[in-house]
Amino acid sequence: MEFGFTDEQMMFRDTIYRYAKNEIAPLCEEADLKGEFSFDVWEKFKAMGLLGLSLPEEYNGQGADLVTCALANEALAHAGVDQGHLLALGAHSYLASRTIFDNGNEEQVKKYIPRMATGEWIGCMGLSEPNAGSDVAAMQMTAVKKGNRWILNGTKTFITNAPVADVAVIFATVDRKLKHKGVTAFVVERVFEGFSTSTPFHKMGVRASATSEIILEDCEVPEENIIGEVGKGFLAAMGTVEWDRSVLLAPAIGGMMFVLEEAARYANNRVQFGRPIASFQAIQHKLADIKIFMEAVKLAIYRVASLKDSGHSSNTMQASIAKLFAGDWGMKVASEAIQIFGGYGYMHEYPVERALRDGKLGQIGGGTSEIQRSIISGLMFS
Repeated sequence: MEFGFTDEQMMFRDTIYRYAKNEIAPLCEEADLKGEFSFDVWEKFKAMGLLGLSLPEEYNGQGADLVTCALANEALAHAGVDQGHLLALGAHSYLASRTIFDNGNEEQVKKYIPRMATGEWIGCMGLSEPNAGSDVAAMQMTAVKKGNRWILNGTKTFITNAPVADVAVIFATVDRKLKHKGVTAFVVERVFEGFSTSTPFHKMGVRASATSEIILEDCEVPEENIIGEVGKGFLAAMGTVEWDRSVLLAPAIGGMMFVLEEAARYANNRVQFGRPIASFQAIQHKLADIKIFMEAVKLAIYRVASLKDSGHSSNTMQASIAKLFAGDWGMKVASEAIQIFGGYGYMHEYPVERALRDGKLGQIGGGTSEIQRSIISGLMFS
């Protein structure tokens, strides 16, 4: 399989990189230290049209394909934008907006997508629950029909953007006995009675992404806010997998580029035993390993995006491979970069320590590495 980037795509990537390096990255360290979502960063995303990049122009989007969207996310991370804000961008633009656009009816798309594409409304997606993370079939949030409304009750947890979201894509079950076949998707607005969020979580990494629980207590949702059909919510959620495991993974590529450049620069400037540590074979091998892992992750992620753009509708195996590889080896790359920096790498003042804190989520969020191995092995022997 062969794929590449057009001159137009590379020019776009370069534009995003330069803008992010000068305008966005300088805002990120303070936000990470405070553990706060930055609306100033969000405004920068809005200014570049990044929040509706994949959506059609008629809905205030840019009409970009998956590969172009992935290149944008790669460029942002390469420029030094923190993974917290990139996670916020991804949860809004792809998990929330794309779920509505790809599965919603014309009225829903017209109502929500133009405002979400511009970033006027911030979106999130509520799937995980306190007792239903990897096991979606164990979902406890219920949806009960009452006249022309649905009454939702339950709690979602670890929801990126929940504290700042105006719109949430919420998955609830109409019948727990039906397991996956009972899961139904709804568009729930923050202003709906019975909608609330918990105090934002204090996290180890991706600290600038606002994350909390969503609590629905007899929350009344209009009949017209069902996304797709009753009982088809699980399929809608799985439909976002190739966005989640390509475009949302692309910051892992850019993050590896960033730490490789920082580690190489440090190794060339750090003198021990009378010469730069870059001259020692042990350090050279670490830098080479980072480059190897980065290139392999890049191929895995862009393969998924390219297949989707080419019209291949089912890439579950390749998407799981990309997710697993990016998550596990992202941690290895961050660890090796810190090792090159030595004691300085353990200090917040140096840029690589954030990579390790942020990287751990890659093995957990969006489907753990263990779950990816189960998916891969299951598909191999099915």
